[in-house]
Amino acid sequence: MIIDFHTHTFPDKIAGRALTKLSHNSHSKPFTDGTDTGLVRSMKESGIDLSVILPVATDPAQVMGINDSAARRAEERLAEGLVSFGAMHPDYEDWHGELARIRANGMKGIKIHPVYQGADLDDIRLLRIYDRCAELGLSVVIHAGFDIGFPGVDRCSPERSLHALHELRTGPRDNGFRFILAHMGGWGQWDQVLRLAPELTAAGPVMLDTAFSDRAFVPLPDGYWKEGETAMLDADGFMRIIEAYGAGRILFATDSPWSSQADSAEFVRNLPLSAEELGLIMHGNAEGILAD
Repeated sequence: MIIDFHTHTFPDKIAGRALTKLSHNSHSKPFTDGTDTGLVRSMKESGIDLSVILPVATDPAQVMGINDSAARRAEERLAEGLVSFGAMHPDYEDWHGELARIRANGMKGIKIHPVYQGADLDDIRLLRIYDRCAELGLSVVIHAGFDIGFPGVDRCSPERSLHALHELRTGPRDNGFRFILAHMGGWGQWDQVLRLAPELTAAGPVMLDTAFSDRAFVPLPDGYWKEGETAMLDADGFMRIIEAYGAGRILFATDSPWSSQADSAEFVRNLPLSAEELGLIMHGNAEGILAD
């Protein structure tokens, strides 16, 4: 059983344009056509049983439509192995009510991307959303660290994650809320991820996903990325973070279409993990979140 906890797709009519724009901004190669059908095809080729789609609302006006679409996907494409989280934007007016609607529609969490949404990870507009999610038992997946398409923009550092967790009033709840830091806790800021591990794990129900963090990404052949600049975490780097946080806090994820699902699954399977640790990372931890 393999669950990919971090994927992206777009409506068929805009997928081509969206992928072209994002690929141009990041100077990196996509591995699917960006549609639900393309993701299902990739899953079949890669041995992935379930993919969690994480929609990002880049404008408040998109929130309700994205969430309606996510709810329909749960009905129409679950048999193909697709589920979806909801979306929220820090400037959406009825964030309180919309989060309740997301929960009522059976979704297990939301995705936040501070860089695309113009807010620091620990901005008060997002803190109130996290707190409401904790109240409702909705998990929050957050883009953590730098974004490849916005070099040097530092809105989502591990230090900001720690501050946000300290500000949250989660209390003793054990209702399904998880604070999930994508990209192994902070893309390109993995030194901070390691340094702050004791504090982050003590601060709340924090988890990390493995999306777009293994080995190297595939650049476009446009010469933008120089040799050595595409390197990410190697096996030793991955293991240091897993050991610091514990396998029970790690979720297998790829960031498809921006990574190969097959290659990412092979990378994690080849890490020096016990069978129990591998099972937790590849599906067990995700099953616990999706079942809550």
